[in-house]
Amino acid sequence: MAKTYEAVIGLEVHVELATKTKIFCGCSTAFGGAPNTHTCPVCTGMPGSLPVLNRQVVEYAAAVGLATNCTITQNCKFDRKNYFYPDNPQNYQISQLYLPICRDGHVDIELSDGTVKPVRIHEIHMEEDAGKLVHDDWDDVSYVDFNRSGVPLIEIVSEPDMRSAQEVIAYLEKLRLVIQYLGASDCKLQEGSMRADVNLSVREAGSAEFGTRTETKNLNSFSAIQRAIEAETARQIDLLEAGQPVIQETRRWDDNKGYSYAMRSKEDAQDYRYFPDPDLVPVDISDEWLEEIRSRQPEFKTEKMKRYKEEFGIPDYDIDIITDSKKMADIFEEATALCNKPKKVSNWLMVETMRLLKEKSMDASDLTFSAANLAKLVNLTEAGTINSSVAKEVFEKIFSDDIDPDVYVEEHGLKQVNDESALRQTVEEIVAANPQSVEDYRGGKEKAIGFLVGQTMKAMKGKANPAMVNQMLKEILSR
Repeated sequence: MAKTYEAVIGLEVHVELATKTKIFCGCSTAFGGAPNTHTCPVCTGMPGSLPVLNRQVVEYAAAVGLATNCTITQNCKFDRKNYFYPDNPQNYQISQLYLPICRDGHVDIELSDGTVKPVRIHEIHMEEDAGKLVHDDWDDVSYVDFNRSGVPLIEIVSEPDMRSAQEVIAYLEKLRLVIQYLGASDCKLQEGSMRADVNLSVREAGSAEFGTRTETKNLNSFSAIQRAIEAETARQIDLLEAGQPVIQETRRWDDNKGYSYAMRSKEDAQDYRYFPDPDLVPVDISDEWLEEIRSRQPEFKTEKMKRYKEEFGIPDYDIDIITDSKKMADIFEEATALCNKPKKVSNWLMVETMRLLKEKSMDASDLTFSAANLAKLVNLTEAGTINSSVAKEVFEKIFSDDIDPDVYVEEHGLKQVNDESALRQTVEEIVAANPQSVEDYRGGKEKAIGFLVGQTMKAMKGKANPAMVNQMLKEILSR
């Protein structure tokens, strides 16, 4: 009888925090600057330079810990993790081994079959990011960009509680949403502000013993993570079936080629020769400070979904999509408060906003238009000042440039024409100019009226009231 296997998966998730400056110096954390321009003696590891801890890093780390049900270590400290790598300027990384700021937490994930599963969090610790190696294959050289060196990170280390790629993605999505709601990070995988290393082993189903694990790196999208997990699971099963051992090692995933390759043997803590950092004092989080951080915890997705259903009465599908982004939820709530038309606001977010986000390959967190201008557009449409086709045109300008729709409509002469005499004259002219369509309609082809409506709207430059045009055409054509 063929053996069945299961994967045992734990994650190390690195999240760049949304501070303006680095963890131990005043250099900018902005993404995308010219190489080595966001640097100073501290973050480039110059001798004699001294680190000074950024208080906001501690607040963000503690806030994430509280939101993931962790115990906060109110007296914690930093350690040096010693290793040599070209993008590590000091030849050590300031991290936390012995007293991480958060421990023993969990998040609940919901799977596709509706079941809820807790995933335990072993710890969350603060540390500094390394620089970035840029490889030039043409000249066969590598360059080092230290802009990212010293950017504050939290590393969220889970217990090996996940058993499939589906569970891993659900866990990552839950973490990303919690952290984005806190404002602690934008969690953009494509920019490296959220990165996941996958620790995976395989064992026979039902076994209590863990197999030998590997760590897979270089995963910068959820789809790449899923493919890497499936490939590594299959690779380890093939080795076990062939009677060969799985080697504990770090592997690098090549998403273009769809396979991983060994980078180095997997280190243990003693390989890094950790010791307390002598340049940094211990971190003392008072009860008052912790309570202040706790008091600023936002309303998260689960609570928002329940409140939206009770307060706004919009469909469950709308609620799920809107609350999947704090930015979208904020726009919805603010616009609804201004115009008091929740379903209309929801429609603009669910249809036109989602369409434009997809077209422009944008994330909802990148939205820049104001809730006030969306509320004004809703009011203009509901009042009949502009028709639906003009409203879509105006919304595109709001989406891209956040224009004031009242001003834009006035300046561009886009107000809907409700003047009955002006409309009637245009409709009469369109009917006279299209005898075939008139004959088709009177002959029972009711769809022919659509062409006449379109011609009328074109003649009125899209500003006619479509309902009035339809009514007039039916009246004229029934003579």
